[in-house]
Amino acid sequence: MTTAIDYDAVFAVLKVWRSGVQEDPAVSAIAIELTRDPWAVLVSTILSLRTKDAVTIEASRRFLSRAPTPHALLGLDQEEIARLAYPSNFYKTKARSLKLIAAILMDKYGGRVPADQAALLELPGVGLKTANLVLQEAFDQDAICVDIHVHRISNRLGWIATKMPDESEAALRAVLPFSYWKIINALFVSFGQRVCAPVSPRCSICPIAEHYKRVGVTKSR
Repeated sequence: MTTAIDYDAVFAVLKVWRSGVQEDPAVSAIAIELTRDPWAVLVSTILSLRTKDAVTIEASRRFLSRAPTPHALLGLDQEEIARLAYPSNFYKTKARSLKLIAAILMDKYGGRVPADQAALLELPGVGLKTANLVLQEAFDQDAICVDIHVHRISNRLGWIATKMPDESEAALRAVLPFSYWKIINALFVSFGQRVCAPVSPRCSICPIAEHYKRVGVTKSR
């Protein structure tokens, strides 16, 4: 007989745990700092890909100080845009995508970021994770943002059994109570960075150990 998953207990413990963590994830921090401006959220989300939070916050602030709108970005040359995106990983690629995005937003959406998943996914460099994070942080829509932390932890908990983050988004939609869709990313990102690391997670201090199946964990601290 399959044991029912106590999602309420897991999220209750993680909410208390996260209350003792000082920093918000980078995109959340920028969203709060810039009053959830959709362009700022989109820029910071793209810059955050494969990049540490401290670097993302620094690069996002610098980038948005010079390009606070898509129109402003189009007034900059590609070399300067790349300098602003540095030292975010793959900064030249991200700079090219952002300039293309700015042109599309000006041409099709009057300079506004669309509050629609399908429209966001049509933008260069925007995948499912980025689209859902923008919908969540900028437009307060119910979306499950699955990055590598959410993917890893959800599988280790035994909630889902998937190989790729995009598969995890669909799998979590099928099992995760609706009330937790918006908060899973912020909680699991913080938890994944500090406790449930990719290699040798800190299981000895895990606050949700009693709920953890530790699927695939072969080495821990």
